[in-house]
Amino acid sequence: MSEERTGEGAAGVRGEQVPGNGQPPVTAGGFERVNPPELSPPTGFSHAVRAAPGTLVFLAGQTALDGAGRVVGDGIVEQFERALTNLLAAARAAGAGPGDLAKLTVFAVDVADYRRNAAAVGRVWKRLVGTDYPAMAVIGATRLWDEAALVEIEGIAVVR
Repeated sequence: MSEERTGEGAAGVRGEQVPGNGQPPVTAGGFERVNPPELSPPTGFSHAVRAAPGTLVFLAGQTALDGAGRVVGDGIVEQFERALTNLLAAARAAGAGPGDLAKLTVFAVDVADYRRNAAAVGRVWKRLVGTDYPAMAVIGATRLWDEAALVEIEGIAVVR
């Protein structure tokens, strides 16, 4: 499939043409699927879904994938940083900033490892997001979609 994008920061559904105004198409139900070009191409999900009239942004689970779709980072802290960076990129492409994050769920394949590294994870959070925290949960998972992934983060943002 070819991709056409117009306008600065246009982030349409992969394979669909972005209208001349640079805005992604709004699909049935008033949802806008947002897939920023700097993230790995989504297969079977959207990186973000913005609900009309644009107040809620649903952020798909992000792992430590680089733009080519490879998991990067050897440990939980490095993977958390990349996953959070990816989540923030999807949020930004949908018009939401770090301060708009209302709810996050962190899935970890080893919750004990996540807890052992909580201070380092917290430093990453403060550097990328700041000192405010949304409602959050950490949930243990046997494995994630990306087999090499140690952590996945999904969220909901409220654009004000």
